[in-house]
Amino acid sequence: MNMSQELKTEWLPKLQARYAGRGREGKSRLLDELCEDYKYERKYAIKLLGGSLPAPSGRARPGPEPQYESIEPLVRKIWLTAEQPCGKRLGPILRQWLPYYEKRFERLSGRQRQLVRQISAATLDRLLAPARAQYSGRGRGGTKPGNFLRTEIPIRTGTWDLNAPGYLEADSVAHCGASLAGDFIWSVTYTDIFSGWTAGGAVWNKGAAGVLAATREMEANLPFALLGFDCDNGGEFLNHHLWGYMTQRDEPVAFTRSRPYHSDDNAHVEQKNWTWARQLLGYGRLEQADLVGPISALYQEVWGPWQNFFLPCLKLKQKWREGSHWRKRYEQPRTAYQRLCDPGMLSRQERNRLKEEQASLDPFALKEELERRLGKILRPKTK
Repeated sequence: MNMSQELKTEWLPKLQARYAGRGREGKSRLLDELCEDYKYERKYAIKLLGGSLPAPSGRARPGPEPQYESIEPLVRKIWLTAEQPCGKRLGPILRQWLPYYEKRFERLSGRQRQLVRQISAATLDRLLAPARAQYSGRGRGGTKPGNFLRTEIPIRTGTWDLNAPGYLEADSVAHCGASLAGDFIWSVTYTDIFSGWTAGGAVWNKGAAGVLAATREMEANLPFALLGFDCDNGGEFLNHHLWGYMTQRDEPVAFTRSRPYHSDDNAHVEQKNWTWARQLLGYGRLEQADLVGPISALYQEVWGPWQNFFLPCLKLKQKWREGSHWRKRYEQPRTAYQRLCDPGMLSRQERNRLKEEQASLDPFALKEELERRLGKILRPKTK
């Protein structure tokens, strides 16, 4: 083991004094002991005890000089506002949010803008390591098998056309706290497989009528046409109300369900349950029926635009097996809005409408509105 700095400070002067007062044989024995105890090279031990080591340069660590400290405050500010994303997602967020940051807080120098554009994901993670340490239960699943239409609704065994938006996965999340007993609020989440565009709503006790109303409202606000709808085997989705709504129309929607007890079949919406329901409302119990409306409005007017327009997500590009390991490659992180604006995804009218909506938004203003509304929703919980 190496001698600690504290040990060097306390004992090294004494060892040096003993070394200076000894003869040749005494010095040799002291060097032997030092090299055996601390695994030092003999030449280094001679210089250490003789006081002939070069003075330290003052650098705390090897490598290039730190250059990103000047942008740490703005990186931390945006990181906290964006709900603490990883470095890979934070890089695109910084570049997209920079004009909003300068408009709201301060103008940056040309050097700072350059550093923001060139900083890597790994450097962002290292830069934010102290902040991540400063800001450090799983929920219960409430899905029960639906008894209606299990034979009529097919299991999705293949894959839909993932080169266009419109194919959605749906799931529900229970805000029940530690017990599923009694009445409480559920969140319903819908995710487009291609773009990652996500919408949500709140229902009371996940009744069929409430889920149908939330689904109607979700479809009315989609920036693209609904082509396919895939859900789990819960009774809130497998019922005649939703089945009729999807299939009894001029252009029926492909209605499928996942395999029982295979959550990976709905992986796109399952991974959104954290960022949409849990990260926003937590794992506590919400049992005030009058909160259904405010929570639904929060999803549609604040949380949804903030997530879809300003927070990029990763998308799997390629997956292959090497021996016993799976290798994965991901696309560059992009927002759902950016994916929908790719050529051929939307009509010109739909794309222009989406761009107008994005131009009217500010991520920092949305975050302030989010905190204001969330305080009113969660306040009854603390009484």
